[in-house]
Amino acid sequence: MQLLKVNGNARNINNVFDELFNEFPAFSGREWNNWNFPPVNIHETKDAYHLELSVPGRAKEDFKINVDNKLLTVSYEKKEETKQEDYKTVKREFSYRSFKRSFNLDENVDANNIQAKYENGLLKLFVPKKEQEKASSKQITIE
Repeated sequence: MQLLKVNGNARNINNVFDELFNEFPAFSGREWNNWNFPPVNIHETKDAYHLELSVPGRAKEDFKINVDNKLLTVSYEKKEETKQEDYKTVKREFSYRSFKRSFNLDENVDANNIQAKYENGLLKLFVPKKEQEKASSKQITIE
């Protein structure tokens, strides 16, 4: 057992690291949304962008998605739970906090046809690209 002195107190090194990591949100068992930002994956294909937000344990009705002035905003508002007299929570590790996440859209995005679905804890957004005008070839006649 290795000991480390912290503020004059000898402590087990493993305990010090455990305490440190349990207090740091990125390493703890606490939810990532302590920062009010769910993690997102963004994929691109030739036709669209695909966004996936990791937001397990929520109801799709609680999400709000809107586009305003080339800004796509996804938000979730936490609903207050009703307390039951005969149902006592002894330990609570789940936390569903409200969040708001925004993404800038470029001019190539077709904002009128964005689609969303919620499945298996992922909020998936399909953000189509506008069809690009194809350059046409034309023979010019010399007069």
